[in-house]
Amino acid sequence: MGLFFLVYVYYLLTNYNRTIMLNKSLIVIALLVGSFTANAQILKDVYKDFLKYGTVYAAGDISNSIEAAEPTYFLRTNQDGSIYSIPDVVDNTPIYPYDFRYGFGIRKLARFGYERKPKNFYDGTESQLTFSAPSSAVTGLEYQFHFEKERWRGEDFTNHNFFLKHTGKYHIVKVQSRQVDKINLNFNSAEVRARLPIGKKFSISAGAIARGHERAYGYNPIEIWLNEQTTDENGYTYPTNQWYALGFEYGYSDHFTTYTDQTTGEETQDWIWKDADGNQVASSDLDFRESILPGLMNRFNREAWDELDSWVEVAPIIGLDFYHYKRDFWFHGYANYILPYHRYIKGDERASYLNRNNWGKGGLILDNELEQWVDYSFGASLGTKLGKNIGIFVEGEYSKMWDSKFYQTTFGFNYTFK
Repeated sequence: MGLFFLVYVYYLLTNYNRTIMLNKSLIVIALLVGSFTANAQILKDVYKDFLKYGTVYAAGDISNSIEAAEPTYFLRTNQDGSIYSIPDVVDNTPIYPYDFRYGFGIRKLARFGYERKPKNFYDGTESQLTFSAPSSAVTGLEYQFHFEKERWRGEDFTNHNFFLKHTGKYHIVKVQSRQVDKINLNFNSAEVRARLPIGKKFSISAGAIARGHERAYGYNPIEIWLNEQTTDENGYTYPTNQWYALGFEYGYSDHFTTYTDQTTGEETQDWIWKDADGNQVASSDLDFRESILPGLMNRFNREAWDELDSWVEVAPIIGLDFYHYKRDFWFHGYANYILPYHRYIKGDERASYLNRNNWGKGGLILDNELEQWVDYSFGASLGTKLGKNIGIFVEGEYSKMWDSKFYQTTFGFNYTFK
């Protein structure tokens, strides 16, 4: 053995350079093999934890839009005559292009025992309680990343639902970004909760939720603008901005006019209104206030809202779940309650929901306290089979977030002939 060792040392010394090259090659090969093995394991873990049982989908639909129940018309003055000549009758019936929707995404969502796959294929429009209920049908990771475009009654909308949730025996972590343009819903949320199972059917949870939104809930710029007041040197207080001044802001002008009744000779006086091009748009202040001013008020608000940054607020949240399932009877109920301890960490607090009732004559009432609020959601699914032929079901969800309320209910019964 000693002789063999001496011979091996002599070989290394006499072939030093060749040995070094060989060792480097072996190290590189070992690293490559180790890297490939590690990457293969990572890909295997990603597939097992993220992609396994997931579904990639793309879908769409096309349909005709709504049609008017009866045509509508208006009169246009004949170009070759006057207002008293035979007019042109113009068809003013609204015609909408076809409706469509297309979307794509990837999903991995577990279904509760009473939930059935609604169609042969997923298209992203499926509604499941896992989006709203604190707990899930299984522990582990669930997700949906969905994006879609749609046209409805001639208007185009962009929607998305990015949802990620991990449920464990003692924890719930959920992140969601939701946009539904048709109902002006756009919010982001992230929550972390501790979860306490009580038996096999009931659980309670508590933690914190952060929510972001772009819509200025409870903030009405035009009302604030009209309520501004000025006090002169004599102590007299008067409105800073008269309602008709809004017309001046957008290029409209008023002109004092006297009307004479050709039959009675009676005179009436009022203000006619013209746009920036000199076209008359209203025959009196009242006409302008009722027909033109509402559009200007909406325009004023949109411009003011566009100048605001988005908001992010945090608050404590609690929830509960109860789930019982048998083939002939099931009940699943849940509730989420966001406590009235909201704190904004991003955005202008003056224009936040905390000050929704603190704006009055003269502007923001600084002495008033910030007004907290509660948000909540709850839902249930109840079903039973009465014998072999009759089935009864009731499902519903209700949510309140800031000024928005969303609800849906489904109920009915089935009878199967044997």
